[in-house]
Amino acid sequence: MFGVFVTFDLGAAYDAARLSQLAQAAVPKFRGMPGLVSKTFTLDDEARRAVNFYVWESEAAARGFFTEETLAWVAGVYGVRPTLRFVAVAGRVENGP
Repeated sequence: MFGVFVTFDLGAAYDAARLSQLAQAAVPKFRGMPGLVSKTFTLDDEARRAVNFYVWESEAAARGFFTEETLAWVAGVYGVRPTLRFVAVAGRVENGP
């Protein structure tokens, strides 16, 4: 498995309520997505950023999703272009929702 941290440094534009709404609205778009194992939306109030963490079946699936077109669309939604950090997943535990 392969993971991707997608970080949006929002600074003064950080709005936890808006980001929570964006996350809830996006959940259905990711259900059943080929190659995607899981996606978690997080909010870091102290750092004023949102970090989404994806787990993909393979590195190819992870890198294939984050095209320039996708990054431009996401930047339009969040108002900033994210930074990406690709990582190998050494292990994973999921106990429920």
